[in-house]
Amino acid sequence: MQTTLSPTPRASHRGLLHHRALEVHARNQAFRAFFRLPCEENLCEVYESFLWLPFSHHNTLGKICVSERYLCFASQDGSQCHLILPLREVVAVELVDPGSRALSVSVRGKRGFRFSEVRDFERLAATIRRKCVPSTSPQHSAVTQLPLCDDEEEMMVGQKKAVSTEALMNVFHPHDTENLDPKMLKERMKEQLWQIHFAEYGRGSGMFCTKKTRDLVVRGIPETLRGELWMLFSGAVNDMAVHPGYYTSLLEECMGSSSLACDEIERDLHRSLPEHPAFQTDTGISALRRVLTAYAYRNPKIGYCQAMNILTSVLLLYAKEEEAFWLLVAVCERMLPDYFNRRIIGALVDQAVFEELIRDHLTQLTDHMSDLSFFSSVSLSWFLTLFISVLPIESAVNVVDCFFYDGIRAVLQLALAVLHHNVDSLLCCSDDAEAVTILNRFFDSVTNKDSPLPATVQQATGDRSAQPTVDITDLIREAYENFGNIQWEEVESMRKRNKLYVVQTLEETTKQNVLRVIAQDVKFSATQLEELYWLFKRQHFISCYWNQSSSTLLNHDPSLPYLDQYQLGHGQFCSLFSLLLPWGNSPPSNTHTCVHSHSHTHSHLHSLARSAFCLADQNEDGLINFREFICALDVLYNGSFTEKLKFLFKLHLQPAGTRLPKALRSSACTLPAEEFSLSPRLSDCGGDGVIRKSPERGRGKFDLQEYLKQWQDELQKKDDNIKHLPRINQTQFICLSKTLYSVFHGDEEEEHLYCAVARVTSLLLRMEEVGRKLQENSPTKTPPTTTQSPAPTPAAEQSPAPTPGLEQSPAPTSHTPETCTPTESEGTTKTPDSPPGCAGISPVHPDTSPSDTNPTSTTSTATSSPTGTHSSTLDTPSDTPGDPPSPAAGGDWSFSFEQILASLLNEPTVVRFFEQTVDADTLIEYARSAQLRDARTHVK
Repeated sequence: MQTTLSPTPRASHRGLLHHRALEVHARNQAFRAFFRLPCEENLCEVYESFLWLPFSHHNTLGKICVSERYLCFASQDGSQCHLILPLREVVAVELVDPGSRALSVSVRGKRGFRFSEVRDFERLAATIRRKCVPSTSPQHSAVTQLPLCDDEEEMMVGQKKAVSTEALMNVFHPHDTENLDPKMLKERMKEQLWQIHFAEYGRGSGMFCTKKTRDLVVRGIPETLRGELWMLFSGAVNDMAVHPGYYTSLLEECMGSSSLACDEIERDLHRSLPEHPAFQTDTGISALRRVLTAYAYRNPKIGYCQAMNILTSVLLLYAKEEEAFWLLVAVCERMLPDYFNRRIIGALVDQAVFEELIRDHLTQLTDHMSDLSFFSSVSLSWFLTLFISVLPIESAVNVVDCFFYDGIRAVLQLALAVLHHNVDSLLCCSDDAEAVTILNRFFDSVTNKDSPLPATVQQATGDRSAQPTVDITDLIREAYENFGNIQWEEVESMRKRNKLYVVQTLEETTKQNVLRVIAQDVKFSATQLEELYWLFKRQHFISCYWNQSSSTLLNHDPSLPYLDQYQLGHGQFCSLFSLLLPWGNSPPSNTHTCVHSHSHTHSHLHSLARSAFCLADQNEDGLINFREFICALDVLYNGSFTEKLKFLFKLHLQPAGTRLPKALRSSACTLPAEEFSLSPRLSDCGGDGVIRKSPERGRGKFDLQEYLKQWQDELQKKDDNIKHLPRINQTQFICLSKTLYSVFHGDEEEEHLYCAVARVTSLLLRMEEVGRKLQENSPTKTPPTTTQSPAPTPAAEQSPAPTPGLEQSPAPTSHTPETCTPTESEGTTKTPDSPPGCAGISPVHPDTSPSDTNPTSTTSTATSSPTGTHSSTLDTPSDTPGDPPSPAAGGDWSFSFEQILASLLNEPTVVRFFEQTVDADTLIEYARSAQLRDARTHVK
């Protein structure tokens, strides 16, 4: 009978906690999005109550939401009234009527708010008293602002850079109170309506936002109040209030630094509203540069993206420089999340929401067009720039007004209204190009007849007398009338539902792009490459989930090029690489000896994986991407005998002057020289060959030309020539021998393989002995770096190719490779007993322990003569004080890769072992099972 395993109580409890944590996170996210609160605010308490509305003289039912620094209220009836009270503004809390469970909250400015029928009103009062801490920071309100004197400077000067304290529109188009133009008169009427609204509903923090407020916004905010109300509706006023001086200090830190983001900003500065006079002078350009640079420095995950310059230009027209910075923060981090990065996930999600709304509200288009993706592609710029890129500036600011009040819902409604207004023409289109032409012609016809801006500021698009025009106010009103039933909750639900689909689509695209690029350089099949990609990706997420401080998580950035989307740190790489090694993964026998030997071999192969990490980590950032990982694995799986031997040879090289990765300074891992990379490093390049390097890589000096030259050199670099490989010294050769024995462990021909390596080791050492004797007998001593060709010997004649002579290399450095412990390299290396059948040959067996070495003698190696008797050991005794060491006596021996390769080619058993086909599918399945088993162990 088949039984079903139930989860353990601990696992169930952990899963329940995770589920609750996700629910709390979603609730906090929705709370912040609705009330436009800073990202550090969390929903602490919720109370149902009535709020007294003085302007309508009645109570409205709703909910009180309390966070760390805010008290918010949202009504549940059709009045759509909401209120945001910063607790820093609260001066008193009183229990008014215990019978009706009412309390009164007083704020600065002699204003009070009365809440009644609160179930636990005493607790709420205590909470507010505990949390409210009066603040003396200035608030953004026209009531508290004092006009600047004539002799005051218009620029607030910091230590290094000047910060503009005036909106650019006030500088280049000051408000003329004496102008009696009809448009200016209409503008004053708008201002008076807002002043009446402020008198009834309040002004600044604590203003009641109702249907009347929305009606005034739809008609267009007056030029003089636009900056103030943008700050209020977006919540940026709260960000600036709780972070006084933040922008100025940020400028002092970032100005003067160089990065790729700064280069991109400089490139786009003069493309930002070039027709406007404010951005034809250094005043506007410098302010735009400072705001964009400061934000790129504040949020390196986003850095700078195109479209940010257009949006920021408009913000600077109506807000002061610091206010424009906080407005940009509100847009990028709260109101349009995930919009401004390389993958623009947020914009793609809203495009999917837009398609869904088209199917629901414009059925005639749905019936005519089976594929609505055209509207998503053509409307992308509408969402990224809030219609600023397609509408004249005097009309686009009205769209921005509605966006700051209603969020993305206003943009969706207007996009639907644009299609609805042109539905008849779109139904008659024969292709996409004709549809684009119709929409562009429509946007050219949109005007703002009430705009008080002069003709030099307005972006006229030619003679409009021959074509009908559409007023932006009428278009926005039409959008609210026809599509105003779209609720905020509905939009957020659609966003969540479509985000999963968008992310899955992007992940699939990322995988296909990665596999398409890498498949050209490796010999894995498409199925194997895909399985290895999932293993690598799963290892990345396991690391991020279980280790919140891992370098993998700290450096993860979805905006990076797709080859760098997923990376592994040192530990994660070693774990996965060890599982996929084609040697040493067979289960041990049951005997105690075999278990001990298998454990030792597994430890040695894990050290091999650590060395492979150092070999692949060319930029020393402590992270390996999938391309670097798969190129190393491809050599071991599909490489020839020479390629595999060269790979192992490189792992044991220790060139002078190399440094450990920054993330691995404390380990004993050996780094290869820069010229011994596995493949050209293209992790910062896209599939189209374009370099994409984000500013989060660092904030220091960055030479783009040098980077391009380095990238070009890497592309033109050919594979390593074996003649260019450095020689391997004594310590490294011993470690290489130990690695070979570990690799052979468990093979059917293990004994013959041991004997073959022992013969090669003995042959090479005898050649070294002959070389030393030739140098000793030579009348002119050869410098240590001179290569000698030894006289032909019976052993040397067996080699299929002439073997270069031996070289006296400098003494090894104090650092030792990962595959060899310091104790093994500092003492005398003795060989254990030879395997059966290998009489007279002394291999360096992997089970040799540090206790087998003689710490009192210098480095020596036992060799054997062709007759089977041991020859004298090659001791290198230290010279007497005062005598200079001779090359023969005080130097160290070394071998070239050609010597080792030529010697091993004479051993058919070794060649056959490395040339045999690797069962990649079985190893991948084994690694997947082990990976899942380890993940379950973490859960338990």
